[in-house]
Amino acid sequence: MTRLSLSGHVTLENLKPMMAEVESLFEGTRPGKLTIDLQALQYVDSAGALFLVRMQEEAAKRSIPVEIAHMPPRVRSVIELLDRRAIAAPPGPDKGGSAGVIEDIGMASASFLDDIARSITFGGSLISEVVLSILHPSTVRWKDVLQYMKKVGVDGLPILGLISFLLGLIIAFMSSLQLKQFGANLYVASLVAIAMVRELGPIITAILVAGRSGSAFAAEIGTMKVNEEIDALVTMGFNPMRFLAIPKVFASLIVVPLLTFFSDLFAILGGMVVGVFGLNLTIHTYAVQTSWALEVFDITSGVVKSCVFAVLIAGIGCQRGFQVRGGAEAVGNATTSAVVSALFLIIVADSTFAIILNYVR
Repeated sequence: MTRLSLSGHVTLENLKPMMAEVESLFEGTRPGKLTIDLQALQYVDSAGALFLVRMQEEAAKRSIPVEIAHMPPRVRSVIELLDRRAIAAPPGPDKGGSAGVIEDIGMASASFLDDIARSITFGGSLISEVVLSILHPSTVRWKDVLQYMKKVGVDGLPILGLISFLLGLIIAFMSSLQLKQFGANLYVASLVAIAMVRELGPIITAILVAGRSGSAFAAEIGTMKVNEEIDALVTMGFNPMRFLAIPKVFASLIVVPLLTFFSDLFAILGGMVVGVFGLNLTIHTYAVQTSWALEVFDITSGVVKSCVFAVLIAGIGCQRGFQVRGGAEAVGNATTSAVVSALFLIIVADSTFAIILNYVR
């Protein structure tokens, strides 16, 4: 029988020489029975406790009976914190083979379905809070709504105006190359107006707002989540959904339709530049042709689209922010996920609108 006495401190700092001694004991002496005496042990940290557990496991592998004698209560309390089942868990399957690919697909599918379920749950809570805020407008933080209106709308108007102007100019120029052949230069105005008001204006605005503001919403709430500021709000009795998400949703609902209107206007101006300087049209002729091409239904459908896009952008941005777990990397992942998810939902919603409006019209 071999008796091993441990004394002093068994910590991460002095663990390496002790492990070498124990390894030589198992390999050289190969005792018939091992008794580990802990009577003189004064302190053990988590690494030391793991060392004791590993000693027992190594002895069991070699069929060596182990007895731990005189274990102090403080050492026992540290060892009991270890999850032995997790330590002894077998390694996962190899990810390189076909089974790994199938498993990856299954895990991705399960994660996707779980994400849909969380998004639906969050959407229901958000709709409930929006309805309550409409019924009780005094509970809304209107100063924050105005602040977010500036961030989403005023700050984003210059880049949106430039992109829309250039887009209208490009559409007018490319279409004029074909319409010139048939002497139909006049219809360039109609083409630009219908394309922008019905489809491109709302979707370009939504994509830009998702990239600028949706990501900012996710990063802001995600950073608050990491810094435990949201937990502090809950402790103080505030509803995080109403305190943080509602002002963003209301600001987006108000501003995105206005941005869509300005996007349409700047695109028409871009097309007018091509029409006046490239096709010898007058400003009056271009404006009249544009007004003839557009109907109230076209403008209304664009506004409805932009409202739906605004809710999707603000909602998915806030949802991704609230589900952040971890540190700075998690905030970055949430920001990326907010933009990608918002763009995907915008395309899906726009496709749905295209089908519905075709039958409604």
